[in-house]
Amino acid sequence: MDDELYMRQALALACLAEGDTSPNPMVGAVIVSADGEVVGEGYHHKAGQPHAEINALKEAKKLARGGTIYVTLEPCSHFGRTGPCCEAIIAAGLKRVVAAVEDPNPKVAGNGFKRLRDAGIEVIVGVCAEEARLLNEKFFHWIVTGRPFVSMKYAMTLDGKIATRTGDSKWITGEDARAYGHYLRKAHDCILVGKNTVLADDPELTTRLVEGRNPLRIVLDSNCEIPMTAKIFDGEAETLLVTGTCLPGAKQAKAEALQALPKVEVLQLPAVNGKLPVALLLQELAGRNLTSILVEGGSTVHGDFLEAGLVDRIYAFIAPKLIGGKEALTPVGGKGFALMEDCYVLKETETLPLGADILLTGRVERNKC
Repeated sequence: MDDELYMRQALALACLAEGDTSPNPMVGAVIVSADGEVVGEGYHHKAGQPHAEINALKEAKKLARGGTIYVTLEPCSHFGRTGPCCEAIIAAGLKRVVAAVEDPNPKVAGNGFKRLRDAGIEVIVGVCAEEARLLNEKFFHWIVTGRPFVSMKYAMTLDGKIATRTGDSKWITGEDARAYGHYLRKAHDCILVGKNTVLADDPELTTRLVEGRNPLRIVLDSNCEIPMTAKIFDGEAETLLVTGTCLPGAKQAKAEALQALPKVEVLQLPAVNGKLPVALLLQELAGRNLTSILVEGGSTVHGDFLEAGLVDRIYAFIAPKLIGGKEALTPVGGKGFALMEDCYVLKETETLPLGADILLTGRVERNKC
């Protein structure tokens, strides 16, 4: 039996729910009968709904008995909003479980495999493991570290500019790249920008170019300067305005007025020298079971997140254009490193052509070069 073939089929099923399962992981399952026929497929659609294994078992029915289930993540062994998948697998009479990776969630963490083996079921772990870890890198990071996975996304020209010296930035990349950017919004729980991005571009920060839910819109504005007419306050999606705690009277009144708008929440955090504490913000988001955040913030905000060591992945869209000029903005501001040996390095990089543009993505390595 081709374990890798069926596991890749399960991984493809899991991807169908990208952006919909948080704070749960994406999981896919395929059941192959004792005769070698695919008799059941399923994936986890949304938190609180049946897991992938249950959906596959419903399709397979009695044909599952004596067969193999391929699942991209260790079957759960505990009661949550749904029952334990291990017990359903045992009851269905499956003889073999092939899983890609162990679930890092302490409520599972090997207990699922143990329960299955104790019931006499053969368990194989590690088929397409790297693909499965990448599929759920945001979930794994959130479970292990206790903070949301941070992706930083920007579009720049070939000479490393995100806007001209006058601030003009529409559009650096083409339609394909912009649509992929909206797909990234769908794939994250939150999207974050800074005050300057809102003042310059008045963005909607929605997923209007692709199908899928809108992420929570977060704006950093330490002095509550964004006008109430900004598109982010249009009620099209949930919006969190993060501002300072010691606002002067008029600004505090404005913050309270914004709080009263539909789908708008104002979170006040202590600002230092005009900068909001992004690490504290991530703690707040983690407490709300928000597992990932896409930072589209502009040069200053990007610099703040990188200097705080809080960026986990970069999505850099590169357009075959040249702007020039030393006053034109670059993607990352802040103080920066003095030596090349101290710089951040991207690992496990991938490139993707998008029309005339190129996407470069990779995990951020915080150790020295």
